[in-house]
Amino acid sequence: MKKSHVFCAVLSAVSSLAFAGQAPGLASAPDMAISHHDRVYAAEQFSNTVSVTDPVDNKLVGVIRLGDPSPGNFSPLYKGQVLVHGMGFSPDHKTIAVVSIGSNSVSFIDTQTNAVKHVTYVGRAPHEAFFTPDGNEVWVTVRGENYVSVLDGHTYEEKTRIITPAGPGMQIFSPDGKYGYVCSSFNPEVDVISVADHKIVGKVTQVSPFCPNIAATPDGKQVWFTLKDTGKTQVFDARPPFATLKVIDTGPITNHVNIVHNANGTFAYVTVGGLNQVKVFRTDDFSQVATIDVGNLPHGIWPSGDGTRVYVGLENADAMAAIDTLTNKVIATVPIGQAPQAVAYVPDAVPEGDGTQNTQPLGLAGETAHLNMVAVGGGNASGGAPTSVALFDQGLLQVLQASATGLEPKSPYVLGLADNPDGSGKTESLAKFMTNPAGSAIVNAIGQIRQVVVPGAKTASDKRRYLVIAPQTSGVPGAAVQVQAL
Repeated sequence: MKKSHVFCAVLSAVSSLAFAGQAPGLASAPDMAISHHDRVYAAEQFSNTVSVTDPVDNKLVGVIRLGDPSPGNFSPLYKGQVLVHGMGFSPDHKTIAVVSIGSNSVSFIDTQTNAVKHVTYVGRAPHEAFFTPDGNEVWVTVRGENYVSVLDGHTYEEKTRIITPAGPGMQIFSPDGKYGYVCSSFNPEVDVISVADHKIVGKVTQVSPFCPNIAATPDGKQVWFTLKDTGKTQVFDARPPFATLKVIDTGPITNHVNIVHNANGTFAYVTVGGLNQVKVFRTDDFSQVATIDVGNLPHGIWPSGDGTRVYVGLENADAMAAIDTLTNKVIATVPIGQAPQAVAYVPDAVPEGDGTQNTQPLGLAGETAHLNMVAVGGGNASGGAPTSVALFDQGLLQVLQASATGLEPKSPYVLGLADNPDGSGKTESLAKFMTNPAGSAIVNAIGQIRQVVVPGAKTASDKRRYLVIAPQTSGVPGAAVQVQAL
């Protein structure tokens, strides 16, 4: 046999090796090659949709509409969901659980048909939901209160509550199903809970209070969680005494983390919203091995069933980025709904057919204007991470979301409309906000904003205005520190 043929044979053999164990399963579980039966889901906060993507060709199948845009959802007679946000899926891959913060609900959706088969209402402002590894329970962190709502995994009715410090943020389970790890969004404490009896058996001190996301490695050795307020990622031993192993400075608006195992090893992928990047770390020595530019405000992230890709929801770009994990390059960007939050990759979600039932085209959910803000005088105070702004169309109204960075930590600011491009003149406040310890914030407003700030969108009688961020002094805006990029 010629050398070239031997080389090709070796390459073929290497490429066919299975590197088993993708989150949230066991390391011993077999990998599942990407196929048309798989689906990537994203929970979209301002269009109140769940997007459904086929990962083979990275094509949007359609969206599952759980609710209406504003102001339709302001009505006291409104029955749909509001602020579609969190997501988990069952061990048999037949059900996704979708949390809507504004309507205090968990919608259970059949992956084969995309039909909502049950809605469970829980306490104030739930955040995330996930099935236990045996599928018998669904734990829902009720962030607006002080407990995890435990639902029956088959009837979806609440069976008990686990009391935690106020503001439980997210839960994930050890792959063997022994422990549930619950981080907090209001208190600097992760609780480790015995799944068998729902008792707290350990605590881990968070280095800051605001944890939005948590992930466990398939080998059962580590738990990684993010800290959005300080821009850090913390790692602790998944086994008693649950000691902290590492604290990593990842960057402003650190959002989600997930675990990938491939031919190169096991890695944690962390979305850093304020930098528009995904950072990749080895789990053995915690070294950073890659920085991937993905687009505006990366949020949720989940690996494919074979670990060859990760999918990232881009909150201020209305898109899903697909990353090849062997090269750490973005290989596709898929248009999806407005402000994607949690993402889930579900292998073999659609065993038969094309899986298009009960989906709709993007429609209004695909209408968004994108702007950037830069520091007054050029450059950016954060060293190259501009504030991104998305104007999510809701019909006559737009929801504005700014991913603000490069500001003074723990300081009051105003996002407003100024008369002039340089920020001078009268400033009309849209939203007042306080930055976190990393000098960043997510700022929201609603109104007919696009008609004022986007060139060509105004009517003849309108005067164009310009977005600015200014420090708040004695309750009024001071001189602008960031202005709309023209």
